[in-house]
Amino acid sequence: MKKFMTMAVLLTATVCASAQSDKSPVNAYFTTSEMPDMIKWCPAPPDTVGAAFAYDITQYFWGKQMRNDKERAAIAIRDAVYGIDCIIREFSEPFGLQISKEETPEIYKVLREGTATCDSICKIPKKYYMRKRPFMRFNEPTLYPADEPALRKNGSYPSGHTLLGWSSALLLSEINPDRADTILARGLMYGDSRIIVGAHWQSDVTAARLAASAAYARLHTSERFLEQMRLARQEFRCKTGLATIVEMKAYKKAAKRRAKNQ
Repeated sequence: MKKFMTMAVLLTATVCASAQSDKSPVNAYFTTSEMPDMIKWCPAPPDTVGAAFAYDITQYFWGKQMRNDKERAAIAIRDAVYGIDCIIREFSEPFGLQISKEETPEIYKVLREGTATCDSICKIPKKYYMRKRPFMRFNEPTLYPADEPALRKNGSYPSGHTLLGWSSALLLSEINPDRADTILARGLMYGDSRIIVGAHWQSDVTAARLAASAAYARLHTSERFLEQMRLARQEFRCKTGLATIVEMKAYKKAAKRRAKNQ
């Protein structure tokens, strides 16, 4: 945790200027309609008179209090920038290897396509519930005002950012299980950042973590995903010196074939 807090000071200036620099089409493993329908199995967001919403309000003020911690606030601001570029920047260190499209193409591919597939699970409930966000109800600014106009038109439940962060953590933990504790801790922080920024309620974040887990389970029914994960794990072992001679030869052969086809 201390390591993450220190990183905030060093990297605040590197917040991505755009959501995603890679504009190439994403070949998702499933369509939105093929993913589990959250309307049918996930509880609706809490009403505004019960204990669950009272807890949401309590957590909103917790988030505001956390803004006084400049290092944690800086992390929350970085996490507000949605997209694969920022996931790579934030998760490479806990993952134990710098991820990039050029140097780790297999890991990059499964991370980009896997998280994009998981993200689609939140499209239907966001539109169906169109829940108002906390900064709208309290008429207060967030820590990332540039996003506010778009957020006002986008439902709060569940949190798309949290879904992205938690599905990324699950995927990277599967590739490098020895660093799972560190990766999952960063994934948890990613969701909490949405409360600190003021863009989401606690119940939005909690539902998103549940949704990410359901979506990630669905990914494992795709043979194409399973094959890409195999390649990603092989690449990780080769890049970190864990691979056998046979694995290294297979990886180099695949890399040459990939370069030839580009």
